[in-house]
Amino acid sequence: MNVVDEKDPSHNTDQEALGLFGRIGLFYRQVVSELRKVVWPTRNQLTTYTAVVLVFVGFIIAVVSIFDLALTKIVFWVFG
Repeated sequence: MNVVDEKDPSHNTDQEALGLFGRIGLFYRQVVSELRKVVWPTRNQLTTYTAVVLVFVGFIIAVVSIFDLALTKIVFWVFG
């Protein structure tokens, strides 16, 4: 097994030899390569996930609102 030391200066020579525009091009090619690996959701999955998130956010808003209302009533009752 060949282990490459990350601190080895000869390991970075490819990036140093490219220059600014070469590195930008390399970055763009790597981004496109990674995006091809993504498993995109179908329209049905996207609709379902969106509905679940909206229902959950609505539920959390309701819980926080009720908690806030209760604390407001308690504070006004105590300090009146």
